[in-house]
Amino acid sequence: MNEYQNIFTSVQLRGHPEYGIPLPAGDSERMGEPFFDHLMGRIGNAQIGPIYLGFLGSVSIAFGALAFVIIGLNMWASVDWNPIQFVRQLFWLALEPPPAKYGLKILPPLSEGGWWLIAGFFLTTSVLLWWLRMYRRARQLGMGTHVSWAFASAIFLFLSLGFIRPLLMGSWSEAVPFGIFPHLDWTAAFSIRYGNLYYNPFHCLSIVFLYGSVLLFAMHGATILAVSRYGGEREIEQITDRGTASERAALFWRWTMGFNATMESVHRWAWWFAVLTPLTGAIGILLTGTVVDNWYLWGMKHGIVAPLPDIFPGVVDPAISGGGQ
Repeated sequence: MNEYQNIFTSVQLRGHPEYGIPLPAGDSERMGEPFFDHLMGRIGNAQIGPIYLGFLGSVSIAFGALAFVIIGLNMWASVDWNPIQFVRQLFWLALEPPPAKYGLKILPPLSEGGWWLIAGFFLTTSVLLWWLRMYRRARQLGMGTHVSWAFASAIFLFLSLGFIRPLLMGSWSEAVPFGIFPHLDWTAAFSIRYGNLYYNPFHCLSIVFLYGSVLLFAMHGATILAVSRYGGEREIEQITDRGTASERAALFWRWTMGFNATMESVHRWAWWFAVLTPLTGAIGILLTGTVVDNWYLWGMKHGIVAPLPDIFPGVVDPAISGGGQ
């Protein structure tokens, strides 16, 4: 289509619903009759359905729903089952892990972290089953497994925070509570307790990859939109048979960024940057409290932290100088 398109004018196709490639014999059939939705078409494909969950997807959703209900009921119970206060304080409510006195006890009292462990088990099972579903769907459709491995990187950070690091520290109390603001409070307290996480080099790398992936995705998306009038959105064809869209995009990148990315390489760069964001972050979390007790002192030792200026004169302890006698 030669008509110029931008982020405000999207073309929505209407035709026969797409059912996808046939599934192998013996596999569950897709469910539901597909239909079109105009609002969904504004942000993506207008077709909704058919839905395929299969055994793994159904069990994953069931376990996730159990975890969600357990967390929600515990939060509701914390406000004496008052529906108004539950809605009003929802962002501040939490399901806390067991206190330190229970260590790694498999099932402490339900009111003292037991429900947290049960909800965590269901939630972790749900996430792992969903990963397995993603992997199997990709293999069955003849796709690469890049999406599932990117998801696995995020799961590694999730497990590092709530399972692996508490095991290394010998206490479930080191894990993250379930809740919105309590989760943020835990993050702030975690950084303060271990001497400012900003001096953790793996945290620094995680932020670099986070901002880098945002930049790459934003620049790539903007570039493809900018050459969409020349068919730039047909990237597979542009990879194998470079057309005027790729030539213009490459020239623009060389002129503005000083280097060039191809229609293929920019996706590989963005994939690696995105995957390394939670991966390096998880490594930094696992090192905190296990290998390094105070990141500020560690940074001082290795020349990362600038020494603070001496504003006030040093105070000598009278007990050391003998002035206390």
